[in-house]
Amino acid sequence: MKVSRPLFLAVGFLAGGLWGSAVHAQAPAPAYPTKPITIVVSYPAGGDTDAMARLFAEKLQARLGQSVIVDNRPGAGGTVGNTYVGRAAPDGYTLLFTPNPFTTAPLVMKLAPAASYDVINGFTPVIHSANQAVLLVANPASGIRSVADLVAQSKAGKPLSYGTPGAGSPMHIAGEWLNRSAGIQVQHVPYRGVAPSVTDVVAGHIPLAYVTLGPVAQYIATGKLVALAISDAKRSPLLPNVPTLAELGYKDIDSGAWNGFFAPRNTPSAVVNLLNANLNEVLKMPDVIAKMGTFGAAPVGGPPAAMAKVNASDYERLAKVIKDLNIQAD
Repeated sequence: MKVSRPLFLAVGFLAGGLWGSAVHAQAPAPAYPTKPITIVVSYPAGGDTDAMARLFAEKLQARLGQSVIVDNRPGAGGTVGNTYVGRAAPDGYTLLFTPNPFTTAPLVMKLAPAASYDVINGFTPVIHSANQAVLLVANPASGIRSVADLVAQSKAGKPLSYGTPGAGSPMHIAGEWLNRSAGIQVQHVPYRGVAPSVTDVVAGHIPLAYVTLGPVAQYIATGKLVALAISDAKRSPLLPNVPTLAELGYKDIDSGAWNGFFAPRNTPSAVVNLLNANLNEVLKMPDVIAKMGTFGAAPVGGPPAAMAKVNASDYERLAKVIKDLNIQAD
């Protein structure tokens, strides 16, 4: 459904009032958007992040009456695309849609100046779009059907390894956190994304992997993989029968995944609020909720400040964990 531009400007002003950003002396917002908007994804096409970005782009295009394009700029653990957006013009026409390695990548990678960015002050948060559970799965041929089996095998001296989408990802943090908490040594095997790690664990090349639900749901349903635990603090509503690591006795482990939108620093508040208002409406659409469920993603939404709070909290909390666990880019 297309809505007139004046109505959008009114929505933007209303959102600004709701989030406390508008002031009486503020000048009228400029017309926006008047040209195509680009959503940058710092990972290759075909993954969960890319698919969700394209879903949001389609819905935003219909609401805003302008083309919304997804631009994949992968490389260096997502820092190439992140840096590109951080240095783009702060006009609302270049946005970043990213999972939370955005927050942790600079903590684990030695970044060259050309691929560096300020996690807290270098961007304008737009919206916390969704949470995704981080799931530990095993190939049943490994004989591992529970976390207790995993711990027993490792302590008995059996060499084990786990795959993740890369160093410093929430999956890597969860794996090393369990290693420390359980007193075991399971070797980390980093991949370039979730999909290749799933391919190898299904094939039996590695016995374990930390993943998001979307790429493994079919394999769990058919018994080709066993879901052992969730590394988040709470169970996932999409996996109600899978316990958390905390429930299994590893009470300090809390490494989940989220995704959200960011704009370059100093993007006008009227533009940010208009985008936020529209994305909040998109997140309420039944077809969007259903589609995100196939990726294991639960919509969140809320004001820009909520995304800022989650980002800053993770940066502070996980910086300590990463240092303590000595997690570095492989």
